[in-house]
Amino acid sequence: MNNQLSQVLFRAWAHVRHRLCAWNTGGEGIHSPRLFYIVRYLMNDHNAYYCFDAIEQRREAMLRAPKMIDFIDYGTGHNGQRLVSHIARTSLESPQVMQLLFRLVLFLSQQLNRPLHIVELGTSLGISTAYLQMANLQNHVLTFEGCPQVMDMAQKNWHKLGLDTIQSVVGNIDEVLHDTLLNSARVIDFAYLDAHHTCQATLDYYAQIKPYLQSTSMVVLDDIHYSADMERAWKQIISYPEITSTMDLGSCGILFLDPHYLRKHYILRI
Repeated sequence: MNNQLSQVLFRAWAHVRHRLCAWNTGGEGIHSPRLFYIVRYLMNDHNAYYCFDAIEQRREAMLRAPKMIDFIDYGTGHNGQRLVSHIARTSLESPQVMQLLFRLVLFLSQQLNRPLHIVELGTSLGISTAYLQMANLQNHVLTFEGCPQVMDMAQKNWHKLGLDTIQSVVGNIDEVLHDTLLNSARVIDFAYLDAHHTCQATLDYYAQIKPYLQSTSMVVLDDIHYSADMERAWKQIISYPEITSTMDLGSCGILFLDPHYLRKHYILRI
């Protein structure tokens, strides 16, 4: 069985397993008031915020884009010509997850009563970045993307949305992340990791952002059940002593570092 087929089968099994194990009783059984609020009110919030339509219009434009670009993938090494529409179909997270990111960032910004310092690994076409920025236009968003032409498309999307303060870094994240954080980061309030989907890369990325995290920080790992390798990364990270509570949402996982939380791992549906 080739590797691609085995990953497809793994993802199918992981999806079924998650549906069987996950629960969401509106927050009942979650002891922390803050985590209870996240589950009861943020995960079950189906209201369309003011910016959702505009961002989703950019997604739709990318899904229909006939443009061919030179694509560089440092993770897999599969470089070459690729349709923008194909990139949009295969790399963009669902509106449901991205809108949850928006609500989490909005909530955290309100809790801390200040703009957030946000780091995103894996800009892609900039749709998730737009959600992170739009939650509070004063947020400081630093996003990393390996492919120059993909970043160019992302920047055009941001410009159409009136988002011209996002700080972007182009290059192999393995090579540019450490020095960029060293020169520009003081604290990371919110991190969204959606870059090279291997266990070792994910562990390395987390290790590099860890010094900038604090007890109120949230970290979201995307595609935690993308492969057995990514699942190993998720299981290892949630075992770290600084991680208190976690939420496994199937397509992504959320890490909390507040020492006041019970050490508990929730498997939830959204």
